[in-house]
Amino acid sequence: MTLTNPNQELKRDLQGTSSDLKWSAVELMRIAERLSLAGNEADAQAVIRICIVMQAGEDRLAGYADEVKAGRIGRRKAEPA
Repeated sequence: MTLTNPNQELKRDLQGTSSDLKWSAVELMRIAERLSLAGNEADAQAVIRICIVMQAGEDRLAGYADEVKAGRIGRRKAEPA
């Protein structure tokens, strides 16, 4: 299925934001590891919980991008004012 320009942009935005969340979660996991090694386990666990939330958001956004690609959801063209 060929996507309209608005839907191509929507898919690209969703995929980009999903990738940003993934990268951020990876970096936060590194920070959590350093916190743990420094003996700050409570903060390390808090950061890990944030990562779990971010990873769930990443999965949702990637799923929405797949739905856009399949034509199940989309963006309408803006109505003239």
